Amino acid sequence: MKNILFGGCSILALVLPATVHAQSAASSEVEGNAIIVSGSVTRNVEGILMPSTPRAKQVLTQEQLERNGPGQTVLDSINIIPGVTFTNNDAYGSGGGQLSIRGFSADRISLTFDGLPLNDTGNYAIYSNQQLDPEIIDNVNVNLGSTDIDSPTASASGSTVNYQSRTPSEDMGAMLSVSAGDFDMFRIFGMIDTGALTSSGLRAFISASKQDYDNPINNYGVVDKTQFNAKIYQPLAGDDYVWIAGHYNENRNNFFGSVPLRNDANRVVGPGSGNRFPNNRDEATYDISAPCAVNLTARPGQVDLPNVCGTEFDRRYNPSKTGNIRAAGRFTLTDQLVLTVEPSFQWTRANGGGTTSAFESLTPASAVGGVPRGLTGNVGGSFYFGRDLNGDGDILDRVTVIQPSQTRTNRYGVISNLIYDITPDHTVRLAYTLDYGDHRQTGEAGLVYGNGEPLSTMPAYDNPLTDAAGNVLQKRDRESKAILHQVSGEYRGSFAEGRFNVVAGLRAPFFKRDLQNNCFTTSDSGFVDCFATEAANAAYAAARPTVQGPQQRELDYNKVLPSAGFTFDLTDPMQVFFNYSKGLQVPGTDALYNSFFFAPDAGPANPAPETTDNFDLGVRYTTGMVQAMAVGWYTKYANRLASAYDPETDRNVYRNLGDVEKYGIDGSLNVTPIPELFIGLFGSYLKSEIKDDVQSGTNAAGPIFIATAGKRESGAPEYSYGAQARLMLGPVDLGATAKRTGGRFIYDTNLPVYAGTAAAPVEVFGAQTPAYWLVNLDARVNMEWAGLNDRTFVQLNVYNLFDDLYAGTYTAGLNQGNVLGAGVITGTPGSVPNVQIGAPRTVSVSLTAAF
Repeated sequence: MKNILFGGCSILALVLPATVHAQSAASSEVEGNAIIVSGSVTRNVEGILMPSTPRAKQVLTQEQLERNGPGQTVLDSINIIPGVTFTNNDAYGSGGGQLSIRGFSADRISLTFDGLPLNDTGNYAIYSNQQLDPEIIDNVNVNLGSTDIDSPTASASGSTVNYQSRTPSEDMGAMLSVSAGDFDMFRIFGMIDTGALTSSGLRAFISASKQDYDNPINNYGVVDKTQFNAKIYQPLAGDDYVWIAGHYNENRNNFFGSVPLRNDANRVVGPGSGNRFPNNRDEATYDISAPCAVNLTARPGQVDLPNVCGTEFDRRYNPSKTGNIRAAGRFTLTDQLVLTVEPSFQWTRANGGGTTSAFESLTPASAVGGVPRGLTGNVGGSFYFGRDLNGDGDILDRVTVIQPSQTRTNRYGVISNLIYDITPDHTVRLAYTLDYGDHRQTGEAGLVYGNGEPLSTMPAYDNPLTDAAGNVLQKRDRESKAILHQVSGEYRGSFAEGRFNVVAGLRAPFFKRDLQNNCFTTSDSGFVDCFATEAANAAYAAARPTVQGPQQRELDYNKVLPSAGFTFDLTDPMQVFFNYSKGLQVPGTDALYNSFFFAPDAGPANPAPETTDNFDLGVRYTTGMVQAMAVGWYTKYANRLASAYDPETDRNVYRNLGDVEKYGIDGSLNVTPIPELFIGLFGSYLKSEIKDDVQSGTNAAGPIFIATAGKRESGAPEYSYGAQARLMLGPVDLGATAKRTGGRFIYDTNLPVYAGTAAAPVEVFGAQTPAYWLVNLDARVNMEWAGLNDRTFVQLNVYNLFDDLYAGTYTAGLNQGNVLGAGVITGTPGSVPNVQIGAPRTVSVSLTAAF
């Protein structure tokens, strides 16, 4: 099918198909060599590729990506790859979402673009709403259960997702796309290619986009996204090149659509703890109190209290500003030796969080746990400012303030490889990878206007509230350095005239976590008391000598991670492949701060890293008409990291929970029986088994255990399957994608959600979220018939055609508080989890023109 996006959006995919399927330049280089040597051809069926590698891998090119809705996140696009599950908070992709692959949660999946690691340095989170504009993504590559040997990741105990930006076109041109849709969505995207500026082929592109829309769930809140991108490319002699690129993204959006996962009677739909999940789509919208007015009553000499205006969950802002500069170069040193170097720098300014009721007073004599009287700071989760905040002349009142969790990250890195061709059939490479992240986390407070809106969504940078002495008060105050030095090596060999190809690799990462906490850690869940002066710290430490105070800790994690695999061509189109890789996730800095509650030499302060052993065995069949793959896989991971009870300390801590085994099968079939028709089928089955019960406490009779042994892990569907079809009738293209996603257990105990008491528990939601269908349509009219060029078209997108109601993003857990499994409840069940209401039916239309 003709690619109608402008210029270089898919030049590399068409001209060098074997060199765009891995996350780094070097991995692309050696995988390309392996494909070429083997005699296999990487074939593209409607923008879907199955590269000839030992890894279970699929690639989507711009031809696939351009069919999705305007501005859609690339993570929604890969939902058609077997084994991948993505739940979108809205149909346009800028409201966030949740990714899992083969049952691994997002914090166990490595996400990169152009080799740049995107997982949060603190908790390895993936922010789907901050991804590159889809128009400038050349391809996205999903490794199902493995990673490349030069991967700069601390989180990939599961799979990897890598995508690459387009190369500037050799021809001068421009592209403009304007979109409008439901929920007052409007988006404009523009891109200019300079074409060749010199006889040596120097060229560049620059692009910008702006999108905003109302959130689809309630009467309040917007999503507002602005993005700029640029790239300069200089070809050198032969296949060598250098390029440098820049990216800036700014999001401002409200949280929305997260409601309690319960459907018991006598409740209404909404985000509050007394609300519930909707029973049908007609109930799936709700109102919050906007507009409203805060309590501005100022009564000198009397205690004034705030009302609830501005405090609802859906009024919380989640602003972010992210940017990066990245570069890459390939340099032929000799006929047999190639050097690739990919340096990068990225930064983030972001926050999220709600409001609190702050005290104007100093800490009282009755403050929590014997805290000294007369201090300013954040104690027991409350601010004490010691000054008049509402202007009534006293310090007796409580005042609503915002208190977002502010994060500032500066991160730089490099991926470098030396690739040596011993012979045309045998290649080795050595790699060094650096990832250095400086992660500053604070919690400044800010005032709100009379209508509940914050004076600033980022008070850390815009007049944060201070005490009477001018000291900035914070609810948290810490700085982390997450450092990776990694050396690795790989051998690739081709035998039997290219029919049998082997790969063997070894990577040795050296991780350091340098943690500075400037607050007192008061619980194993990470609660802290924070003060702004050394004098206050000294007074608090004297009054509470058993509490771990401000301190710095360093933790090191080193592991040797082997990988090996092969491909064997049974016939020209049919290939058998096998791969083994060892994965690793080291504890994230956010979780490690919880362990500051314990002395540095205590066991809970030093959890071991989580490791996985991943095996794939599959078969591929690829021709110009058919692409098919079926792969069976098995994963065993040890030292599973989570928060659970520790019997030595009698507390819930971040610790290792034992072994989990997973296995399953992924399959897909893509066919173009005639040039005018494309049909794709995909499906997955997953089985997981937790091997051990987890201790939750003790009583007079002995240890108490949560019944998890033999249960499935929560958060992952047992199955998913679907189909994709496209019909091309002259100037009109019609496409549809339908996917059925199975139910997901909410807890590792595989039990329902309860309310009530131990004596009289009440089931308020089932053990699993219901299975659901998601059907999306796209239709395009190419405008050549009207005398315009073949790169101008009108496109219609319909997301969730049948408006199915489903449970989207939620945080899976070990158990529900005191619910231990096997029907045992030791007390009042823990709080009901919240879940995102899945994106509703959404219609949009786009006009795209290229010149």
